[in-house]
This record gives sequence, structure tokens and C-alpha cells, in this order.
Amino acid sequence: MGILIIDVGSSSVRALIFESGSALTSPKIARREHQFQADATCDAHQLRQLVENCVDDILADYPHPIQAVGMTTFVGNMLGVDDSNRPITPLYTYANHQSTASARILMNLLDNATIHQRTGCRIHTAYHPSNLYWLRETQSDVFSQVKTWLDFATYCYREWFGRDMPCSYSIASWSGLLNREQSAWDAEWLNLLGFDENRLPKLADYDALQQGLSSDYAKRWSALKNVPFYLAIGDGAGANIGSGGISPQFPVLTVGTTSAFRIITPKITDLASPLWSYRADKAHHLVGGSTNEGGNILIWAKNTFNLTIAGINNALFDQKPASHGLTALPLFGGERSPYFNESARGTIHGITTQTSPMDIIQALLEGVAFRLRIILDALNTPSDFILAGGGALHQSPAWTQIFADILARPLVILSEREVSAYGVYWLITHGGVANIPPIDVSHETPILPRQQYTSIYANLAHEQDLLYHKLYSKG
Repeated sequence: MGILIIDVGSSSVRALIFESGSALTSPKIARREHQFQADATCDAHQLRQLVENCVDDILADYPHPIQAVGMTTFVGNMLGVDDSNRPITPLYTYANHQSTASARILMNLLDNATIHQRTGCRIHTAYHPSNLYWLRETQSDVFSQVKTWLDFATYCYREWFGRDMPCSYSIASWSGLLNREQSAWDAEWLNLLGFDENRLPKLADYDALQQGLSSDYAKRWSALKNVPFYLAIGDGAGANIGSGGISPQFPVLTVGTTSAFRIITPKITDLASPLWSYRADKAHHLVGGSTNEGGNILIWAKNTFNLTIAGINNALFDQKPASHGLTALPLFGGERSPYFNESARGTIHGITTQTSPMDIIQALLEGVAFRLRIILDALNTPSDFILAGGGALHQSPAWTQIFADILARPLVILSEREVSAYGVYWLITHGGVANIPPIDVSHETPILPRQQYTSIYANLAHEQDLLYHKLYSKG
């Protein structure tokens, strides 16, 4: 018997099957690529079709019964639907900046620091409050037509089961609307935004099992007709669990399309300014920071300079820190952590006639790591090593070495590529974060920081932070 995991990422949709033990046993990974629109939205109906096509493919190749279904999705997404679950709005994602002016209005009206501690999220375009305020003020007719505001996973479940569905605490925590003390939709935000919790899904933990597909989907997916579906969790939570980062002592770095540093803790803690607090399950908080830049910078460099990933990787091994004389802020898509300035943009300072494409690429990739170093410092967690994963690190061993040098700690790169899906599998099979055993990393070879470079990189990190504050700090 197998457990089917649906993984909806920012650039691809995947369906995988795990069996007992730790081996990924799908005959293949069913995959569909997708990308956000230029305004960082997407068509929820089309994205759901890609998910369903992946499920079709994986079921066609798997001859054994399915024991359960789990799901993980990119989070910070928001969709307005009508009474029949038909989308009225696009699917707004965390990278959408149309509500920038509304975020500024809300920051002037409210105490951002208080909201940060209450919900775990600051006022920012990545979260629902500024988006809902913007839609209410600029598209009041659309806003009033929406029966329910929900996330992509809940939208899919409502379609597949033909009834109202709850949203997990994990997914809800990325909205900025969840009160982290009460584990409930935040009444103060709802009051300010002018609608009650009936326009949001009910809340439940990931293990509130859903069974009994609607007739159309029971015919299409007969193998899943009465199989229990677990509620979706956020991909960041899945990645931490799948990487073994299930306690505050094990920070996890993931570098996919975007990047993040996170820890899991059972305690509600005061949050340092660069950090947010989401949920893994109801009893466990996911604390960290995320950036809009990661592997997307590597892909931009490849495409812009007409190079290959392998070529960039090989050239990076020959580059030394500080040799390029550049300071780079790789904020191509605005900023989330550490300073949450959605208006910040990419900057490369120090270009001369001697600057080469590889100099620019190196400075940008170092810049990604410098930003993540600020988040790691804010986490202030003791650890002898950092658990790390994500497609970008597997693609570029040279960049991985730069991360180790800049973070000044050994990186343990886990062999499992599909860490978010693997995390959902572990959550399902162990019955919650508290029951998952510590990961054994003894068979993994750590990437050690090069001591001759760590102090050089510490100085470069300081120079980057100075440049940022010269450009974007008020006063």
C-alpha cells in the first residue's frame, strides 16, 4: 500500500507515492510545470487541472491500493470563490505587489509590531490583510461578490469532495489572518476589513480526515473513492519536517525558487523583527524568514548571460570572494525577510569596465546567502550544523560551498530531493510532529566552511547591509 502526496510548488506540480520505510517508490514522479503571470497571480482552475492530471498519471502507473492522500502547497495564496466554488478572482500569490499602497495605509493606521506578535506576520503584500483591503477599496464589486476567501488547497478539496472543507492551521497561518495565541481567525483584522469569519473556511488540524469523493471524481479516481485525505500543509512546513528540522536545535535552509531559514518549536515565542511564525501542525510553530530570491537568481543569470548551470557552477569554483569588488542586493521581486520592504529592488554597486558576467553572477548569488545570514542570526539557535535542501543547492555544489562559507557552519545536504512531499509523508505516518524521530545525518557528508573565507564574507555581508540601509532606511 502507498501514500499519495500532492505537492503544488511555485514552478511545478507533482504527485508522488511513498510506501513503508523511507524510499520514494513511485515508478515516476508525475509532474507538470507552471509559472505565475507577470503580476504574480495565476488561474486557479488551470492550476487545479494540472494537479488533477498529475494524479491521473500517478494512479495509472501504480498497481497497489492507496492508503491515504496528503497535500502540500506553496502558501500565502488567496482566492475568492462564489457559492458554487467557482473562482471570481485570480489566485493571488505571496509575490503579488498590487496591494503595496494598501499595505502602507495599514501600516500608518495600525501598530505593525503588535500585529506581528499577534499573528506571526507583519503588514506586507505577501499576506492577506493588505490584499483584502486593496480589493475592498479598488474592486468593491468583485469584493462583495465573493462568498468565501480561501486558499488553493481548500479550493481543490471543495471541488473534489463537493462540499465545504476546512483549512488547516498550517495553511491558515501563512495568511496573516490567524491569531497565533487563539488558533482562530483574528477578530481584529476581520473587524477592520469589514467581514466575518463566515467568509473564511473553518479551521482544523491537518489530520481532520476527509473521505468520500464526489461522484465525478469517484469515477475518475476510483482508487481514491473512500481513501482518507489529510488537509494540506504549507510547503515550508513540509520541507522542514522532510529535512529533519523538527526542533529548535536544527535550523533548515531550503533554496528552491525562493529561499528560507526555519526552525520548528512547540512554544510561542516573541518574534525578532526579521522573522515570521507560521504552523507545522496545531501544536508546533514554524519560525523563520523567507526571501523572494533563491534559485530564480541562478536561472536569471543563466538566461541573461546565455550560460549553462554547469558552466556557472564550474566558474564559481574558480572565483574568490571580494575579487569582483561588487556589492549586490538580489531583490529582483521585492523583499520579504529580513526587512519586509516590498518596494526594494535589485542593486549591483561597484561595476567597472573590468566587471565580467561571472563577477555579477557571483555577487548576486553571494547576496542571496548574505540575506539568509541575517535571518539565521535572528533565529539565534544553537546548532553544530545546518540541514539544507532544495533544487538549487543540488544544481550548484559551488553555490552550496558559498552558503557554507557565508553562514560559517557546516551544511548537511540531504539526499532526498522531494523534501516537502517527504515531510507530509512523515507527518501522516507518525501522527504529528511530536512523534517523528530525530533524523540520522551520520551518513551524509557535510559541506564545511572554508575558514580562510569566512571573515572575508562577514565583512562583505556587513557592506551589503550598509548598502541596503543607505538605499531604504528612512531618516
